[in-house]
Amino acid sequence: MKRILITGAAGFLGSHLCDRFIKEGFHVIAMDNLLTGSLDNIQHLFPLKQFDYYHHDVTKFVHVPGDLDYILHFASPASPIDYLKMPIQTLKVGALGTHNLLGLAKAKNARILVASTSEVYGDPLIHPQKEDYWGNVNPVGPRGVYDEAKRFLEAITMAYHNFHGVETRIIRIFNTYGPRMRVNDGRALPAFFSQAIRGEGITVFGDGSQTRSFCYVADLVEGIYRLLMSDHHLPVNIGNPDEITIKEVAEEVVALVGNPDAKVTYKPLPKDDPKVRQPDITKASEILGWKPTVSREEGLKITMEYFKGVVKT
Repeated sequence: MKRILITGAAGFLGSHLCDRFIKEGFHVIAMDNLLTGSLDNIQHLFPLKQFDYYHHDVTKFVHVPGDLDYILHFASPASPIDYLKMPIQTLKVGALGTHNLLGLAKAKNARILVASTSEVYGDPLIHPQKEDYWGNVNPVGPRGVYDEAKRFLEAITMAYHNFHGVETRIIRIFNTYGPRMRVNDGRALPAFFSQAIRGEGITVFGDGSQTRSFCYVADLVEGIYRLLMSDHHLPVNIGNPDEITIKEVAEEVVALVGNPDAKVTYKPLPKDDPKVRQPDITKASEILGWKPTVSREEGLKITMEYFKGVVKT
């Protein structure tokens, strides 16, 4: 049985990855310090013999006994509300955490996939964003702690690949949504759903003309799996290229939830908030044979049902 270590395993994406690799017949070693994750997301896996959980902070030395075939490094605060509240931890997990896990991959002769982000493109001057675009990032702005942590993560991963010959994979994740997102996550869709369900004002920043591209979590997990099993070591965008304005998606959520008290309200745009975001997924399509299959209409319905179960009204 192949063994895989998944960091950030109790988080939104990490928990879905645990499910997928259990389903694929792997022995899953889940690691999380629960800074932003929740054991509720992986509680259903604890009775399984092929599942282990380690409560550990990956910025400290990481030891896993026995053989290890794969590592997925997904530990990091990942929403603006988190990384603005925990800037030092965000930088440390991108730098020290990645360094520790690359060292573990080298020692175990394991293949490692690291989770980067579309935020490495910053507030992009190229649209849509291709992997060969170097980005437009403000390193000393409030969002810089996350953007630069992920840019460093990519740089040190390439260094370990080139200098030590470690088998590495780099995914650049675009906006993803689905069940197990935190209600107080701070990102657009959790905020919109929780506000609409409670009948509160739906907070749209700026005039809502900024765009995002939302990928359903099952599609993303499929892309991650294919990239890990591929032989491509350079960054790959995984996301849904179906671009929509924030105002439009807020209106879609309001219509879907159907609460007459929910109305769209506007607040000032935060500093360095990207105006556009859309992945060019040509590389993922050509190399991995991957493209998203879940429509936003279908994904939003599933996500709404989840939030109706967890949002306190």
